Amino acid sequence: MSTAAVTSIRPGQVLADLLPASRVRDVALVVGGAALTGLAAQISVPVPGSPVPVTGQTFAALLVGTTLGAGRGFLALALYALAGVAGVPWFASGTSGASAVSFGYVLGMILASAAVGALARRGADRNMWRMAGTMLVGEAIIYAVGVPYLAYAADISASAAVAAGLTPFLIGDALKAALAMGLLPTAWKLTQR
Repeated sequence: MSTAAVTSIRPGQVLADLLPASRVRDVALVVGGAALTGLAAQISVPVPGSPVPVTGQTFAALLVGTTLGAGRGFLALALYALAGVAGVPWFASGTSGASAVSFGYVLGMILASAAVGALARRGADRNMWRMAGTMLVGEAIIYAVGVPYLAYAADISASAAVAAGLTPFLIGDALKAALAMGLLPTAWKLTQR
């Protein structure tokens, strides 16, 4: 491991902090994080019996928050949400607007990206097991906002919202957490070479 690599990585950093600091960098990271989430949302598979599809946007939102940190992650997901509400067709399956019953998940992603970004600043993205816990915290926040919103917007009971908006997604979330467990700690190891 080179001396330059050791001195350039400090406690409290996230992966994005390893790039040269500037306002241009921060704006590019925020816009790029929003765009990545919008692209990942196009990976969309309908779930029988649920108005909520399986998408790549939750994984992207948590990845954005973890790699950019709480502030930039929050701004990236807020930009994603605001642009989608304004008509950019980059919510799941190329939709836009705030009228979808799944919009609560988008709102949850804003909060989740900030939470996982804050955890990453404390080193949660540098080891497998802490990264798994970070992803679970992020997913829990998304569901804590998305499922009640689904119940309200679709006018269904809380148990029906859990059955349609949480239960079918647990296995996929476990796979996303496993992917993140390998991806981010490995990225940190590669930066230290």
